[in-house]
Amino acid sequence: MRPARAPKLRPLVRTAAAAAIAAAVAVPLLRRRLRVPAPATLAAVVAGPLGLAVLRPRTRGRDAALFALQMWAFLVAHELPYDDPDRLRRRLRVSYPIAVDRLIGAGELPGARLQRALAGRGGASALDRVLSVVHWAWFAEPHAALLYLLVRRPERFPKAARQMAAAFDLGCAVYFAVPTAPPWWASEHGYAGERLERRMVVVGEEFWGRAWPALYESLGGNPWAAMPSLHFATSLMAAIHLAESGPAAGAAGWAYALALGFALVYLAEHYVVDLLAGAALVAVVRRGEPLAEPAVAAVNRVLRRLERVAHRTN
Repeated sequence: MRPARAPKLRPLVRTAAAAAIAAAVAVPLLRRRLRVPAPATLAAVVAGPLGLAVLRPRTRGRDAALFALQMWAFLVAHELPYDDPDRLRRRLRVSYPIAVDRLIGAGELPGARLQRALAGRGGASALDRVLSVVHWAWFAEPHAALLYLLVRRPERFPKAARQMAAAFDLGCAVYFAVPTAPPWWASEHGYAGERLERRMVVVGEEFWGRAWPALYESLGGNPWAAMPSLHFATSLMAAIHLAESGPAAGAAGWAYALALGFALVYLAEHYVVDLLAGAALVAVVRRGEPLAEPAVAAVNRVLRRLERVAHRTN
């Protein structure tokens, strides 16, 4: 960008970046009321982090805000296919994870084996409560791990946040391409052939009381986003990066990831094959990052050029 042109372009660049951030927040909130097409909504949320990268100079706070916008984009994109449940239902896969898990479980679903052996009769057992809390903690755990790195090991935060975001994004792309039912849904609709109860619901009804229906509704933005398990993939990614930062943090991260993996199968939230696919996704992200570096570097060069225009730097 020629320095002489920068003053003329500066207002345009700053206005466009601010508009991208505003659209990333507003369009998803208004999409149903205004009937915004899904591709336009997706484009809006994707542009938000790019706008922030241009508008704000690089700091730890800016990096954290970038990841927050990235996660907002994931939440919106994760729910978009379920805006038209009937259309999504026609593409839904139900049988293949059941077949694979029966092979893993020597003829029986591992989740059914666990529930038969460990689930309480009637109400929720102590194990149900503990594992449900482990499951609910996932909504904070990957982000808490990144916050720990941001504060304690800031030099490790960019790579960890980049790989975590890539895991979320690639998993979401699979959800779009291959919508897959979780075991609790397959059992409720007669596909599993074995009784699998969503034990988290039993705990939720007892623990949260009247607040549970609203909470349950908020958790079910897209019930057919099960393969791969991003619960397990992102907790595994967090464990790996925490382990690279130090043994104590790594032990905590791995303990949580393994406990969550067990909880997801026992609670009938995921099949074992979903967890294996989540682990494979982590391997793809970590090993594939060097292959993506040229494209990422090209995008970064453009963003830095625009950032220099927006902030009068050379």
